[in-house]
Amino acid sequence: MKRYLVGGAVRDILLGRPVVDQDYLIVDATPEAFLRRYRRARQVGKTFPVFMLGSAQYAWPRGDDINEDLLARDLTINAMAMGDSRQIAGRLHFHPLALTDLRDRILRPCGEMSMFDDPLRVYRAARFAASLPDFSPHPELLAQMKAVAACGVLSDIFAERVAQEVRKALDAPKPSRFFALLAETGCLLPWMPELEAARHVPAGPAEHHSGSVFAHMCDMADQLAGKPIAGWMAVCHDLGKTRTPECEWPRHHGHDEAGADVAEELGKRLKLPNRVRESGVAAARFHMKAARYHELRAGTRVDMLTWLHKHELVEPLFEVVRADSGEDVTGLVKRDMKLMLSVHLPGKQRMRGPLSGEKLRNLRCQKLAEMDRKLGEDKEPAGEGLPGDDVSPDRDD
Repeated sequence: MKRYLVGGAVRDILLGRPVVDQDYLIVDATPEAFLRRYRRARQVGKTFPVFMLGSAQYAWPRGDDINEDLLARDLTINAMAMGDSRQIAGRLHFHPLALTDLRDRILRPCGEMSMFDDPLRVYRAARFAASLPDFSPHPELLAQMKAVAACGVLSDIFAERVAQEVRKALDAPKPSRFFALLAETGCLLPWMPELEAARHVPAGPAEHHSGSVFAHMCDMADQLAGKPIAGWMAVCHDLGKTRTPECEWPRHHGHDEAGADVAEELGKRLKLPNRVRESGVAAARFHMKAARYHELRAGTRVDMLTWLHKHELVEPLFEVVRADSGEDVTGLVKRDMKLMLSVHLPGKQRMRGPLSGEKLRNLRCQKLAEMDRKLGEDKEPAGEGLPGDDVSPDRDD
């Protein structure tokens, strides 16, 4: 039995990057023989034999041998295999262009039909552009991506697999390259029509934003690179602007509430996990209000922070606010959260359903209002209000 480390792990070793995923090809042994040796291996592949052992994946070559398997992969820089078992340790097999493209920092398809063989590779290629920001897409890659998009086969991909590539791209060093490459090649459709629309909508008045909603989104995603939840919130926060009537451009009054529905539609189409989908909705709905945090009444702050805390989104939202508007209100938010969480109902007032919840809310509002008065902050007139009723109308970007 011979074992080869393949794909991105070999690429990253040669680039001097940390190896994250370990994928192996097994040669000169049947799946049955592999299972006899590694009894804890768990089969995950249905069409082809694929096994997981710990965090490592084991598969068998496609085609007659390992070289044929490499020619059938997505990009040349991923089409490499390094011997890992004793008798072949360090032996390297590679696509004829792999080492040259690795040296020249090029993203090139392995063959003329690489993107057609598996249309998900369109999104994987874009994700590699985000993960390897010093690599440039080869003209052949651009041509194949455009051709795949034109054929209409992208709609055949499972939504969850597209979503996985989106989330990986947001965790990469340069997420904007993922979205920009998809936009350039017509591959934002059919999965992300909201982002395609955002390319043609101005982000706002010149004093607040320049360029399109899409360009602003990409800039924010880069600022939040490596933080997938905050990055997704950046993607969604201004999507409501795509619903603004063109006659009102470049202003976008009410885009925060409109954006909540748009973000919900996008998240559902991609079948994102609930927390990720909810984070995008929250970013659209709350980002304008959160940027004016120091102006909000105690009740509005309590309502917003209670919802965000329940969904573990307090920190990501205010990271988005800082990237969007430059407003850093994290000190005030932390102070308010500490005060809120220090308030508890007396024992006899607990376990009374909605009545207990309303009582706890009121006590927390009182606590924050008392602190406001103590600090002499200039707040709006007393009254609790609901999220959305206290946003100043003079800025709607």
